[in-house]
Amino acid sequence: MDHAAEAQRTDLMTITRHALNEQGRHPESRGDFTILLSHIVLGCKFVASAVNKAGLAKLIGLAGETNVQGEEQKKLDVLSNEVFVKALVSSGRTCVLVSEENEAAIFVDAPLRGKYCVCFDPLDGSSNIDCGVSIGTIFGIYMIKDKDNATLEDVLQPGTHMIAAGYCMYGSSCTLVLSTGNGVNGFTLDPSLGEFILTHPNIKVCDTAYSNTVL
Repeated sequence: MDHAAEAQRTDLMTITRHALNEQGRHPESRGDFTILLSHIVLGCKFVASAVNKAGLAKLIGLAGETNVQGEEQKKLDVLSNEVFVKALVSSGRTCVLVSEENEAAIFVDAPLRGKYCVCFDPLDGSSNIDCGVSIGTIFGIYMIKDKDNATLEDVLQPGTHMIAAGYCMYGSSCTLVLSTGNGVNGFTLDPSLGEFILTHPNIKVCDTAYSNTVL
């Protein structure tokens, strides 16, 4: 056994370690966002597992319902939505949840209510499920001013007020891309460790990306 190589695997920048490092940059932080992020990551891991075994677990096909956009829901749509709603509520850090799969916003019960609003599509591109093409989860996080008196107006904030946003893509690999306002970083799920590892630090658009664009 290559002990040096194995030891190196314990010095990886996981998404949890990354979040804790960012938390350390803000002395006033109480760790609420880090806890919320860990529950989002848990939801992504669960959905990634469900996607990988969708055919075996009979999760392919329609669920017989339509979502708020009038689109036919797939079985994985319904499962993914339940997974994320439960994960976000159980974090104890959310106040309002807005999902593409629900017609109305979900207001978390007072005992479990926190200061964040999460808007998400639990499984975007679900029409690709049956043919094995990449699908993903999209999410954005806002802060609520008064968690005890939250309204729909708290959800309708401009994008400039968003404190974090990201997506998780399920395909040949499971990749989670996250921004908390201090750059964009990509993490890839290592199935052997069950951890998202930083693989694409400081993602940027190429400086020449627009120079060759014909307007």
